[in-house]
Amino acid sequence: MSGSYHTVSGPGYLLKGLSLIGERDLRLFVLIPLLVNLLLFGGAFYYLFLQLELVFGWFEQRIPAYLEWLSYLLWPLAVLTIVVVFSLIFTSFANMLAAPFNGLLAERVELKLTGAPLPDSGWLGLLKDTPRMLGREWRKLAYYLPRALGCLLLFLVPVVGQTLAPLIWFAFSAWMMAIQYCDYPFDNHKIDFTVMRRALAGKRRLTWGFGAGVALCSGLPLINLLIMPVAVCGATALWVEHYHQLRTGPVSR
Repeated sequence: MSGSYHTVSGPGYLLKGLSLIGERDLRLFVLIPLLVNLLLFGGAFYYLFLQLELVFGWFEQRIPAYLEWLSYLLWPLAVLTIVVVFSLIFTSFANMLAAPFNGLLAERVELKLTGAPLPDSGWLGLLKDTPRMLGREWRKLAYYLPRALGCLLLFLVPVVGQTLAPLIWFAFSAWMMAIQYCDYPFDNHKIDFTVMRRALAGKRRLTWGFGAGVALCSGLPLINLLIMPVAVCGATALWVEHYHQLRTGPVSR
């Protein structure tokens, strides 16, 4: 395994991922999911912007002249709302669509860090493993949705629930981001989803720190377009330095 030290903290792996995406031999594998992100986000946002124009055209025809100034106030608010809300929804959809490419990127990062190729690696292996990877994305979604609903219901509980809900929601989001991106190197080694979750929980502070950094960046418009390849690279470095032994033995806690 190349590299003689471990990154100290979870957020440090995000910085490590940022440094890895600039490596020449990884650029192609970074650019593919990044282009998928840009094309999807750009096309969908352009479509929503056109629909917004229609809505505001209808609105401006029906308000009295003395209230026309409202459109200048509502336009930027509407655009900002669409960007923020759509960014959150888009991230989940883009992760599912780009899952095979993210798996290939994780594979190449691991090869770079360890010098050991995975069996069934490369584009042919990608095609063969795509159905399994997409199935894994659905499994993550099935794990996420009921727990997310439980967290959101807390917002309806007066005082105590509404006080704790934002903190619990962020903690859960950080945990899910760690699961989302660490799953690519784990899945490349065909490690069961439940086994992966237990392994990540065994180093909770490290896992949560990494996920918290990803969650914060994923909520920022435009930055969330770049966070996907950065998080995949960082999660793979985390796998190599802390969980690589899962292939041959139990995880140390």
